[in-house]
Order: sequence, then C-alpha cells, then structure tokens
Amino acid sequence: MNPPQHTSSRDAEASPPAVPAARRRRPPAPAPPDGGAPRPTIKAVAAAAGVSTAAVSQAVNGTGRLAEATRRRVLEAAAELGWSPSASATALRRARTRTLALVVRRPTDVLGTDPHFGELITGLEGELAPRGYGLLLHLVAGMDQESALYERLTAEGRIDGAVLTEARVDDPRPAQLRDLQLPAVLLGAPDPGSPVPGVGLRRQGNGVREAVDHLMALGHRRVAYVAGPRELVHTRLRLAAFEEALADRGLRPVAVRHTEFTEAAAFAVTEELLALPARPTALVFPNDSMAVCGIGAAQRAGLRVPEELSVIGYDNLPLGRWLHPRLTTVDQQVQRVGAAAARVLLRQCGEDVPAPVLDEVPRLVVRESTGPVPGEESR
Repeated sequence: MNPPQHTSSRDAEASPPAVPAARRRRPPAPAPPDGGAPRPTIKAVAAAAGVSTAAVSQAVNGTGRLAEATRRRVLEAAAELGWSPSASATALRRARTRTLALVVRRPTDVLGTDPHFGELITGLEGELAPRGYGLLLHLVAGMDQESALYERLTAEGRIDGAVLTEARVDDPRPAQLRDLQLPAVLLGAPDPGSPVPGVGLRRQGNGVREAVDHLMALGHRRVAYVAGPRELVHTRLRLAAFEEALADRGLRPVAVRHTEFTEAAAFAVTEELLALPARPTALVFPNDSMAVCGIGAAQRAGLRVPEELSVIGYDNLPLGRWLHPRLTTVDQQVQRVGAAAARVLLRQCGEDVPAPVLDEVPRLVVRESTGPVPGEESR
C-alpha cells in the first residue's frame, strides 16, 4: 500500500527534470568552505526558539495560528543562526503529494492480528486509489508520538491530509491539525463542536442495545461486558448504552472489565469472568477479534458455546462467519465508514467527489454463538 509516485507540475526555468516523489531525497548540506561552521537547520532553529519544526515552518511562511510573540521569537532565532528555507524546499513542502496519513496507535503484532484495520483500509483505498491517492500508514505507541508525527509530516510536506482513528476524551489531535492547517477526518461519532469532521454511523449505542434485547429474549440475566480502554469515546458510548439497556429492565451488569485490544487481554479477562462465583451466562466483547479469543478461552475451560455460554462481538468482520459456531455480532459497516471518511477528506483536499451518505445505525447480526440461557442459571 505504497503512496503513488508523482512528478512536479512546475516548469521552472533552468530546473532539472521533476523526480518522482517516492524517490526524492534531500541533498546533503554542502560542506562549509574553509572548514567553517555547518549550515544551520530547521531543527536548530526550533531548538533555539523552544518550538516544534512545524511552528518554525508556520512562522517563516506566515501560516498557522501562532501567537505573535512566538512568531517573533522564531524569526529572531532564525536570523541569529542565519537560517532561511531554501526555495526548493519551500516549493516541495507546498506541492501536492496526493498522500494521506493513517496513524494507528497499536503495537505491530496487534495490528497484524486485528482484521478491523484491514477492513477500514479496504474502504479507504476503494475511494483513494481510483483518484490517484495513497495511504501512508504509521504505527505509534502513544499520543506524544502521534502528535510529533503530525508535526513532522506537515513540516516536511509529505502529506495532504490525515485520517484520525479512535476518538478520545479530551482529544488534542483535532485542534492540533487545525493549527497545522492540515485537512483531516476523525473516525467516530460526529461532534458538531470539533474542528475536524467526524465520520461514523448514527446512534452509536444502537447495536449494543439490540444485543441486550437479544440476550434478554433468550432468558439471560447475568451478562458481563468487556469494554475497551476508558479514554476512547466509543468505549464510553457503548458502555453507557449497555448499562442503560439493562437498567431499563431493572438489571445491572454482572461485571464490567476494561482491557486493551489484545489477544492476551481477551483470554485473561474471559478466564477471570468465567471464574466468578456467579458465572456470567453471556459475554459481550468490544470487537470480533476479542470475542473469538473469548470463545477459545471458554472452550478451553470446557464450556460449550452457545449451550453453556453466549458470546457477542462487535464489527461484523469476515472471520465471524468462518468461525464455528458463527459469531453473533454488531455490524458497524467498517468498510462503508472508511469509504465515507475518504470522501470527506478528498473534498477537503479540493477533489470533486460526491458527498458521502451514512444514514444507517449499528445493527445486531444474530448467528450461532448465542442461545437460550442454560437451565441452571442460579449456578
């Protein structure tokens, strides 16, 4: 999934032929004459002014929303060091790259085993590739690393926009990308107050409510919920919907556990829940991959699914149809959301594409991993 190669559209006199972007390399700084001091760099200016390289770029180009005092400090540091951006570097930064960043906060081993992002990328690429755009995938460990990456990619002029994944409570990324003047889209429930448009299905809690309705109709009353990390917006939305749906029937979850989205976490939390004195008769997981791990952990413990334990996932990924028993899950139309996000971002980049329409809500898909409550529920 490499970004497409492109050539410059500028025909400057006495300029060498344009070089495909994927093969461009910054030339090394020429050696100073007579053993003089090395040529100053943008990183040196940023360090001297106590700002990021992106802020230096904004100060010298007159872009962004820097405070005037910060802009003056940057320009003074640049003058003192004798640094100025070269004309070729400025042109390169302002050129269209037709490349969009997708930054995912996952370890490489987790990403490799989670088909969710494969479905998402399929949806994105289905809209981007026919229009000559490519995705630049980055994996990061945390928010600081992700924020620094956006600043670096913007300062280097390597991307035209970014797809933000997994909205977080008090998420700093939308404001950061607004200040960087970088087109962006955020996957998740739309937030009218956000500077970055959100793309997702309506009524995000609907699928979880349908899951509770389904389990109640099967006679389950002891239901446990496995939630994702607490800082994720969708974790809070779905958990609230789950608890409200139970409360409407005078019930509470037998247990709620927050975990990371890893295979090890899924096995560990399932084993813990199945060891409770009043063992749950049904488990609801935050994604299909963890639900599959949960079924495996239950079977290792000698429990039959769904005869002795019902399991529900979330995503409706293909692996749920290949499993035995086939997985009951919530369909959040990952590919369609990815395609819609791509269109929103392409329109921000000036492309003439139809506006996306996402008027569906998450829906429960009933298969074989859920069944009537076991006869001895009081166990």
